Amino acid sequence: MAVCLSAYLWGCEQQKEQGGVPVVGFVEAFEDATIAQAYEGFVKALRDSGYSESDTTMEIIRRNAQGDAATLNQIISYFNSRKVALIGTSTTLATIAAVQRSEDIPVFQTVTAMPDILGLLAADGEAPQNLFGVGENLAYIDTSFTLIAEMVKPKSAQLTVGMIYNQSEPQSVEAYERIAGIADSMNTHLVALPLNSSAEAQLVVRSLLTKNIDAFFANPDNTVFAAFETILKNCNDKGVPVFTSESGLVMRGAVAAFGADIYHWGYQSGLQAAGYLKSGSTDSLEVEMLHVRKRVYNPEAAERFGYVFPDTFDAITSK
Repeated sequence: MAVCLSAYLWGCEQQKEQGGVPVVGFVEAFEDATIAQAYEGFVKALRDSGYSESDTTMEIIRRNAQGDAATLNQIISYFNSRKVALIGTSTTLATIAAVQRSEDIPVFQTVTAMPDILGLLAADGEAPQNLFGVGENLAYIDTSFTLIAEMVKPKSAQLTVGMIYNQSEPQSVEAYERIAGIADSMNTHLVALPLNSSAEAQLVVRSLLTKNIDAFFANPDNTVFAAFETILKNCNDKGVPVFTSESGLVMRGAVAAFGADIYHWGYQSGLQAAGYLKSGSTDSLEVEMLHVRKRVYNPEAAERFGYVFPDTFDAITSK
């Protein structure tokens, strides 16, 4: 396979240029405590596979774009100039930038939806030839959202759930559309307001809270991650519980979730990256589905709203 042979030769060339020690680039689109767990998992998987800076068996360059698109592109250009062996990415914007600007370097994604959701599939239905790692689809959102109906007693005859979504992010729009369908099937009234950046979150959430919602659903959205503390404070001040589909947000104060374990997401992708470093080939690699999801709740948040969770849920305390 021409692509795999090219990747193999390219990888060998880079290792030779770096004195036999592979250089790994890792880029995060923005600063976030939850998202940072993906990097920790990624690096742990490399370490468990024999690659670590402390043992001088690898050099890793970690960069964060701080939510700025121009900075993100500069980071990818820097990785290209360093001729890194591979690029690890965290969140959608970082993954798309790396794939588009580093076509000859393998990209191992984390905290990113599957390529079809991102609109990255070619006309033949294939994902980009240099994209690997671990993705997620939206099926798990069903369980996360229906949890609200099981736990929340509505103020009126019909349960009303609020959410915000980033209308400029394809996976956020698709998540909203899926949630809207679930709400219809549950006879639940969904009030969803769009926004374009985390800077708008406080104003939009405050507007949402005037609409007599019974609960807030924090969907898998980069904007929600970045503005979560603002969302949580405003909801708590109004006595509105926050549910989500991300376990990391439960650690930050949401009531409960069924969803991705961000650390293990990074770990799973890191194992793929380590396999590539060992073999020098991308043969048989593809974007895998996330393996580890958890049912979790935050005891402090649960007590605040008077919820009791069964033993099938793991307790996560706020940091």
